[in-house]
Amino acid sequence: MRHLLEAALARRAPLRQPGTDALRLIDGEGDSLPGLELEDFAGKWLLSTRDRQPPAPLVEWLRGKGHPTYWKQLDQQQKDSPVHLCGAEQEQPFSIHEGGLAFEISFQSGYSQGIFLDQRDNRAELRSRLSAGQTLLNTFAYTGAFSVFAAGAGATATTLDLAQPYLDWAKRNFQLNGFDPEAHFFCKGDTFHWLARFAKQGRTFDGIVLDPPTFSRDKDGNVFRVEKDYGRLAELAFACLAPGGFLLASTNCRTLSTRAFEAQLRGASRRPVKIRHNAMPADFTGEPYLKSTWVET
Repeated sequence: MRHLLEAALARRAPLRQPGTDALRLIDGEGDSLPGLELEDFAGKWLLSTRDRQPPAPLVEWLRGKGHPTYWKQLDQQQKDSPVHLCGAEQEQPFSIHEGGLAFEISFQSGYSQGIFLDQRDNRAELRSRLSAGQTLLNTFAYTGAFSVFAAGAGATATTLDLAQPYLDWAKRNFQLNGFDPEAHFFCKGDTFHWLARFAKQGRTFDGIVLDPPTFSRDKDGNVFRVEKDYGRLAELAFACLAPGGFLLASTNCRTLSTRAFEAQLRGASRRPVKIRHNAMPADFTGEPYLKSTWVET
């Protein structure tokens, strides 16, 4: 196992860029280590495995590296916070950097630690597409990383999420970068509701990020499944998109093919659209589960 671990780290070395200190170091089958993921968050490491306990040779190798290291089991049912595995303990939130911007990370926050590294290239492209005076709507925003990148381009971001703690976290991310949250908008609630409300108000955006959970159920018991309902969501988003604007449509649903995903998007727009699919970042060498589609009307 040791030679595979070292080889994976060596392959990532050329991928490190100034201003970015968060990277996936090991990506399961892509590195001939199925069921094992290792991420570097500014020198603090997060190990994720499908096993109930990491194998002893792996723990020994990690101890030898000397990094504060936490471990979580990849379990969609449990979704527990990571636990300390070796090295110094990291009991407080800390910052990482991506593209020169700072983001708060926490190993005590539950199943997700504050940013999804697989969206790194999409965040960079979004920043390049926006400019001062433009607007972004970031739906299902989590801790608002796309919104921060929009602010970094001089755009005004509207950050939408169902959970107030994540909106508060997003505001802290703005503050970490010297951006005034009061100069932007934060909306708590259901994305379907807010998109319909924005359309009724005639409010449009130059860019919209649409990255919903694969499955969800609203307070009225209505079920959303990406495989059959993404088109309905995209239709609402298109109604809020300014002429010449773009939609970043994304999903990590493994059972939805790229062709079927594109068909839903084309069927949701009343106008012809241009579509381009983005590959995952180069440090993600395993299954290309994330579908990222840039849509222009």
